[in-house]
Amino acid sequence: MSLVLYGHPFSSYTWKAMIALHAAQIAFDFRIVDPDHPENGEVVQTTGPLGKFPVLVDGKTRIFEATSIVEHIALHHAPDAGLLPFDASEAARVRMMDRVFDNYVMAPMQAVVDEYLRAPENPDMARVAEQRGRLDRTYGWLEAWLGSYELPESVTLIECAAAPSLFYADWVHPIADGMSRLKRWRAHLLALPPVAKCVDAARPYRAFFPLGAPDRD
Repeated sequence: MSLVLYGHPFSSYTWKAMIALHAAQIAFDFRIVDPDHPENGEVVQTTGPLGKFPVLVDGKTRIFEATSIVEHIALHHAPDAGLLPFDASEAARVRMMDRVFDNYVMAPMQAVVDEYLRAPENPDMARVAEQRGRLDRTYGWLEAWLGSYELPESVTLIECAAAPSLFYADWVHPIADGMSRLKRWRAHLLALPPVAKCVDAARPYRAFFPLGAPDRD
């Protein structure tokens, strides 16, 4: 039985799971979650506590939360794909960076998007500025971190987390020109074949981006 992934092509966390599947060259069925496919939404709603995608169905097992899906893929389907290091200490370091991208890039980016969804004509700009400030601080930290990060030969959990979060964060709050390492790395991530597949699959939905999708990427 093939794996089944429930999510949406424009969803950053769906990308995170899909990048891992593409990188490991694992065949899977994709089931879009939208108003036209209520049966797919029902699977998601009955899986996690808040009914959020992505959800991976592997036989009788359902996994929610994108990081857990990537770990499940690495453990049960692609142990040699390089998604997680075999060394426990190195794996802990990779997991730490995964949390950096989820909590300090994805979260403030999503908070800005949510504010524009809440009040498209009158977003609370104080809230928006606070989240942009958090992104600036994280961008600065990542710029320094990249000075010692050796690009891996394969896609790891770090790249799975970094690519979608930086893709959308730069739309919400552009990375400053002075952060050359971070800008180059973002471009490198988007050029990786497993990531490029997600970028292309999401193109038809760009008009729905609440802040307006920039004419790039």
